[in-house]
Amino acid sequence: METLLETRDLSKLYSIGERKIQVLQSVSLTVQEGEFVVISGSSGSGKTTLLSLLSGLDRPSSGRIILDGQDITDLTEDQLAPVRNQLTGFVFQAFHLIPSLNSLENIMFPAELQGDQKAKEKAEQLLERVGLSQRSNNFPEQLSGGEKQRVAICRALINEPKIIFADEPTGNLDSENSDGIIELLRGIHQAQNATIVMATHNKAIAENADRIFHLHDGRLSVER
Repeated sequence: METLLETRDLSKLYSIGERKIQVLQSVSLTVQEGEFVVISGSSGSGKTTLLSLLSGLDRPSSGRIILDGQDITDLTEDQLAPVRNQLTGFVFQAFHLIPSLNSLENIMFPAELQGDQKAKEKAEQLLERVGLSQRSNNFPEQLSGGEKQRVAICRALINEPKIIFADEPTGNLDSENSDGIIELLRGIHQAQNATIVMATHNKAIAENADRIFHLHDGRLSVER
């Protein structure tokens, strides 16, 4: 397997007035193509911050991030935008669907940004795949939590990214919907050999992973 993602001595420091908060300290890891990796840790341990850095949504205070052979650490926002849209998909705990767009339009959006003429066709296929074809014209406020997350996963998949980041994807769901979302992600991983990096504090969910890392006080250790 080839290395798809690598970090070297990654650190993140936030300044609040005169106060300095060290969220991540010298985090180094590698993720191979096709791996399902979990970042575990309690709330506030830095999981969301780490995923934001790995995916190019935020910038580190120090260290390097190499994604698909490209060092993205110092890229400008204009340079990062196509990298994020083409190489990565992100599934958020809070869904982050666009309220004014229906399910189909939410899924199509990243593909339309790339000028993909088959955006609608791909979105319809994804909705059918997750059993939500009948919800294509529904807006986010008309969907249940589990349905919103399925739409969000479809949106993350539409550009066929090399790596999918999922930040506590079941955090706002009940146990039944949580199980369904994890089964969906596992199916995507197995069927497409997709690379998934998921942050979760749920140990039962973490057991689905090929490897588990643990974040504590901003430092990363190998759990399995």
